[in-house]
Amino acid sequence: MLDRSLEAVVELAKSGLDVRVVVVFGTHKLDTVSYLVRYAEIFQMVFVHQDQSFEPDLDGAIRIALPMTQGPVALVLPDIVVSGAGSAGSLLAAVRHTEVSGWSVVAAEERDPDTLRQMGALAVVEEDGVARVGAAIDKPADPSEFNAFWGMVAVAEEEAHRLPDVVSKGAASPLPGAVAHMVERIVNYNTAAA
Repeated sequence: MLDRSLEAVVELAKSGLDVRVVVVFGTHKLDTVSYLVRYAEIFQMVFVHQDQSFEPDLDGAIRIALPMTQGPVALVLPDIVVSGAGSAGSLLAAVRHTEVSGWSVVAAEERDPDTLRQMGALAVVEEDGVARVGAAIDKPADPSEFNAFWGMVAVAEEEAHRLPDVVSKGAASPLPGAVAHMVERIVNYNTAAA
């Protein structure tokens, strides 16, 4: 699963971009750290321990990682795999769009309310032939206004401090207006979304 989730990151590195992967881990994930060493020749890796009592949850992990980043930042989660039509080059396109729009997402269309309740739900609209995020919320109680969910998020360096707001409860999402790179399928291996 890790190898599949990192395919897009490997593609970034092979495109000539200078890629640094910041891996946030808990003590129970030391085997994961050992496994990721196989990527040392492809991209630079930085490992940061997450103390759940100090910075809990995904938004805490993002806050811990941000000081180790520079340039555009991409949020790539190890349990999310992007595949199918449109997936090749989708993260690279998202990173490149941050130069223009500041924010970009790799997303898949979804109408199932149960799936949308478990994901970063988006209302994607088309404007002048470009798919954009009209509204976004993480795990909405009422998903009736949403038609997609994100699998990866890219953000320009000057906006990266707002990246935790993408997944924070009660925070205004910074994603409205972001370009949405639509792919055929996104699988979250921690939920029933498949």
